[in-house]
Amino acid sequence: MADNKAQLLQACNLALAGDWDQSHKIAQDYSDSTANWIHAVLHKIEGDVWNSKYWYARTHGKKYEDFSDARDELIAIQSSLNQ
Repeated sequence: MADNKAQLLQACNLALAGDWDQSHKIAQDYSDSTANWIHAVLHKIEGDVWNSKYWYARTHGKKYEDFSDARDELIAIQSSLNQ
C-alpha cells in the first residue's frame, strides 16, 4: 500500500468533499484492500448496495454493515492510511 497511500488519501479527501466521481476513478486504479474499501463506500453512497457489497467482499474483513455513516467510514479509512 505504500506506493498508493497518497492517492488513496486523495480519494478519501475527494469523497469527503463530494467529488465521488474523481474519488471513484482513483480507487478503481488500485486493487488492494484499502482501495477496494474506498470503492465499496462510494457505491454505498450511491445507493448501489449489491455493487458495494461486492467490493466489501474484496476488503479482507470489512462489511457493508460495519458503518452506518459513510462520512465516518471515510474518516476511518483516512486514519488507517495515516498509521
